[in-house]
Amino acid sequence: MAQRIMSKLMVPVMALLLAACGQADGGADAKETAAPVVTGEPVTVLAFGDSLFAGYKLARSESYPAKLERALRARGLNVTVRNAGVSGDTTAAGLQRLDFVLDSLSTPPDLVLVELGANDMLRGLSAGDARANLDTIMTKLNGRDLPVMLYEMKAAPNLGGEYGGEFNSIYPTLADKHDAELVPFFIEPLIFDRSLVQSDQVHPTAEGVDAMVEKTVDDIAERVEEL
Repeated sequence: MAQRIMSKLMVPVMALLLAACGQADGGADAKETAAPVVTGEPVTVLAFGDSLFAGYKLARSESYPAKLERALRARGLNVTVRNAGVSGDTTAAGLQRLDFVLDSLSTPPDLVLVELGANDMLRGLSAGDARANLDTIMTKLNGRDLPVMLYEMKAAPNLGGEYGGEFNSIYPTLADKHDAELVPFFIEPLIFDRSLVQSDQVHPTAEGVDAMVEKTVDDIAERVEEL
């Protein structure tokens, strides 16, 4: 069942936009809105993950990478987020395609967001294998001198304490080993507000993605500013 569910489940610039609404006969004042002022050297972020990045059953513009990019640019950061999410990907599938994704880019990304493991957990795959695959992914990224932020995942309680403990320890351990920043469990808002989840009870709605972005944008923005 879990496999079936998840398979359904990746030079300063300034712009000012002035928009004035027409005045009614009653003499309403014209209103002016401005687009965010984006400055600084351009930064490319690669969002490498599964359906939580790919935007399962959402428009591309509603995916987490797309909304994260808009949130970062709203803060004035000159960031482009490339969506390399593939629905259904396990850590093994991510490892298999990593080199191809990186080699297909015209220029290396300035930062890589790694979000994998949920499918391994939901399919009951070995936590040890998931750890090894993520370890290799991060080793490969380190070998290319690419900064990494690792997105934390947590095991469902019904998988038992032994599996949960082994799986949950993967992310802080690997973040520490590879000197990567750990992004706290970013789908937590979906757990506490089920209205943010699609009818499959797994994937976020567009509003759910908004909540995920809100939870993480501070961490990402801070890391971008450090580049």
